[in-house]
Amino acid sequence: MRAWVVPTPGRVEQVELPVPRPADDELLVRVRACGVCRTDLHVRDGDLPPHRSPVVPGHEVVGEVVAAGSRARRPGAGVRIGVPWLRHTCGRCRYCIRGHENLCPFSEYTGWDADGGYAEYVTVPADYAYELPTGYTDEELAPLLCAGIIGYRALRRADLPPGGRLGIYGFGGSAHLTAQVAIAQGAVVHVLTRSPAAQALALELGAASAGDAYDRPPEPLDSAILFAPVGALVPVALEALDAGGTLSIAGIYLSDIPSLSYERHLFHERTVRSVTANTRDDGRAFLATAADHHLRVAVTPYPFDRADTALDDLAADRVEGVAVLTMPR
Repeated sequence: MRAWVVPTPGRVEQVELPVPRPADDELLVRVRACGVCRTDLHVRDGDLPPHRSPVVPGHEVVGEVVAAGSRARRPGAGVRIGVPWLRHTCGRCRYCIRGHENLCPFSEYTGWDADGGYAEYVTVPADYAYELPTGYTDEELAPLLCAGIIGYRALRRADLPPGGRLGIYGFGGSAHLTAQVAIAQGAVVHVLTRSPAAQALALELGAASAGDAYDRPPEPLDSAILFAPVGALVPVALEALDAGGTLSIAGIYLSDIPSLSYERHLFHERTVRSVTANTRDDGRAFLATAADHHLRVAVTPYPFDRADTALDDLAADRVEGVAVLTMPR
């Protein structure tokens, strides 16, 4: 099969690899589309050194099952499934037992610990695959599997009250989906991003306002989510919070945070929360929400043979919405 690998930090190259064989608890999936996530960029560039080298990146995979291990639950014929970031947890540690499997110290991830979806075939443990909502194309579904799910967890972590005022800092793939979920739940959303095109998209999707990332929103915020991997925005977002507000930091990678003033940024019971991966419950809940409230998914498709270009464009902020690799039918 054709696949893209990260041979050394800073680049990807296309190679031929054997089609993987599923383990007893795994499914073999023929890839139909795979999202290009900023985490893939961090793996490529060495910000997140791969746990397997060379590794095939990609963890927003939509495909069809073509084989299954002897103990794997297999979905019905023709059912599309999703292969996400989280691919294994131990199920026995204190985090797993209390429902926080995203913190499992033995967790493993697609496209980091195991080969991912920048390939014609990929394997996934059956218990970690998702059945997908109808009414979306393959290309639209791919970003839901990481951008959507992690944004949904970030929204949960932001502790937004009913009808609350939410600030979203950065407005890429994950943020534009999260904004729609929050608006569907009755929130007033203010988007803060440097991109004029992203500001325009935010207003189209129903945001109450859209301004520059360093602007003050037009009203104090009950909650905020930081999607941009820019540590300098942490004090900016904290200052925008009302008393008792919560800032949720969504990224797996963040540049250094400048020094904080207790009085300006944290006093009056403001809270800062990080987001570490997601649980399968997050994924199921988000995909159910996407089934009930059809989301507009902004994608820029790239042929599979241009995965390197897609990553370069993402690094240079040239991608509208989410880049998605498409496989020839």
